[in-house]
Amino acid sequence: MFRKRTYIPVVFLVVMMLLMLTACSTATEPPPPPPEAEEAEPTEVPPTEPPTTEPPPPTEVQITGSTSKGGLLYDKWWKTLGLEEPAEDHLLWATQSTNTRSGADTWRCKECHGWDYQGAEGAYGSGSHFTGFVGVMEASSSKSPVEILAALDGSQYPDHDFSVVGEEALGDLVIFLSEGLEDVAPYIDAESKAAVGGETKNGEDLYNKTCTGCHGDDGRLLNFGDEEEPAYVGTIALDNPWEFIHKVRAGQPGSEPPMSSSIDSDWSLQDVVDVLTYAQTLPVEAEMTTDADVVALGGRLFDKWWKELGLDEPSENNPVWARQDSNTRSGGDTWRCKECHGWDYKGAEGAYSSGSHFTGFPGIFAAKEKSEEEILAQLTGEVDVDHDYSVMGEDALSNLVNFIKEGLVEISPLIDPETKAAVGGDLSHGEELYSATCVVCHGEDGRTLNFGGDDEPEYVATIALDNPWEFIHKVRVGQPGSVPPMPASIIAGWSLDDLLDLLAYAQTLSIEAP
Repeated sequence: MFRKRTYIPVVFLVVMMLLMLTACSTATEPPPPPPEAEEAEPTEVPPTEPPTTEPPPPTEVQITGSTSKGGLLYDKWWKTLGLEEPAEDHLLWATQSTNTRSGADTWRCKECHGWDYQGAEGAYGSGSHFTGFVGVMEASSSKSPVEILAALDGSQYPDHDFSVVGEEALGDLVIFLSEGLEDVAPYIDAESKAAVGGETKNGEDLYNKTCTGCHGDDGRLLNFGDEEEPAYVGTIALDNPWEFIHKVRAGQPGSEPPMSSSIDSDWSLQDVVDVLTYAQTLPVEAEMTTDADVVALGGRLFDKWWKELGLDEPSENNPVWARQDSNTRSGGDTWRCKECHGWDYKGAEGAYSSGSHFTGFPGIFAAKEKSEEEILAQLTGEVDVDHDYSVMGEDALSNLVNFIKEGLVEISPLIDPETKAAVGGDLSHGEELYSATCVVCHGEDGRTLNFGGDDEPEYVATIALDNPWEFIHKVRVGQPGSVPPMPASIIAGWSLDDLLDLLAYAQTLSIEAP
């Protein structure tokens, strides 16, 4: 028997193997390369247009300040700013050995660079002030304000660092050094120190308008030295005319009231030289004490003796004070002659006959008729042991006796006791007297000096209106311990009519804070 064969599986396997071989062959062949990309043309950048405006300039440092204040700082900066006086030497001081000063003096700009700003090439080119340091005059014309500032704040010279004065003060000093210096050499003979080219008459006019209020007609009201070696306006003008010119231009550091500055008053340099020329004619010797001086001093002792004499203010009540109980003041006030006897010298019979000042004590007007010995005995406790003022010293007691004998005047007719208004008086003449004598310290409206506080200010008019008796007393003899000394009309020879005219004018001034 024959069996039937089939060929389909064999054919299928052959076909599958062929397909697999074909697939493997296809997978191993590399892919055809991509078509080459066409190279792009470069994009042309349009040309840049030039700017239509110039770029802004770099910002410059703006330095502002006061020329006159810079001059004060150049003189004595800590006094001007109310800072503590330097105790140690300036760092640069050790680089010189000829000037033997120390401490604060070594920090004064003028000590290195001179009152004439020429340093070793000027008035300080020899003598005890010589240091060898250069002046600052050339820097004022060759250096910019920014460069001058860099020389002052330590950024350029670390050992020449004055930044302790503060940014504002540095600005003032820079402005003075860059804009305020004057070459005064042509106006002063270097050998004789005499002014050159000044006009005495104009100098006298300027002095009378500006300086007499503080320095007096002859320049001796203020003594910058001491009793043994006095120094007056004439002394400075003759001995150091360069310093004189600097101070007239810039003022005196820390003075109260502030010394006027000719820079701020728009004086020319020729005006300053004219004042120097006149000032060199003023006396330099101490003034002989006159009877009027003695009386005026006694009047200030009557007001507040410890202030005038530079003594400690009494802290305990005057023993006599316990004999009254209407006036409740205590301490130093109880030792003031005026507190018992009044500004009109009439005690319980005068302006202090009522009110908070009433004590019941009698006045001293009648004591004018007593002898000097009798008055002195009353003041030293010989008559009344509780009324002992011998702590003042013999000279002061003698001055007080002189005031009581020679200085008391009857002022009641000048003042209306009810309204306190001046009785009569020439306002125009009063204004002239005020302008000539008082305006320098108190200002044109009487409000430059405040005798009270910020909450309750007191000005010239305040005193004139509230207590015209006190006003007249102080105008006659001055203010105890004031610097500069308040002029005394007793010494100037004013009459009672003059006092009345000034009082009448002063009562028209403002009492409101400016």
